[in-house]
Amino acid sequence: MSLDDLDPLLTQPKRLAALGVLANSKNTEFAFLREVLTISDSDLSKQMSALTEAGYVTVKKTGRGRNRQTWFKITDAGRSAVHAHVAALNALVDAAPAAPDLVEG
Repeated sequence: MSLDDLDPLLTQPKRLAALGVLANSKNTEFAFLREVLTISDSDLSKQMSALTEAGYVTVKKTGRGRNRQTWFKITDAGRSAVHAHVAALNALVDAAPAAPDLVEG
């Protein structure tokens, strides 16, 4: 594997972390995800919009007014992407050569 095997969308740590939470959950509410990732509402909205546009996440809004909630669910494409990205990261680490030790002593 090489750097080309990494998903450019998931090299952003917040997106990778969000997909990790979603991969371990049936549905995830906005406030829970925001608290787990310790990011602002606007930052989470931005990250989730990117994942939604890529087809990695679906969004469902429930309730009305003050009781409105936003729920996220990982798609099959999102699950495949996160697993492939993690596999590529592991392969890069596992295949990394050791640098020659040129320092004597």
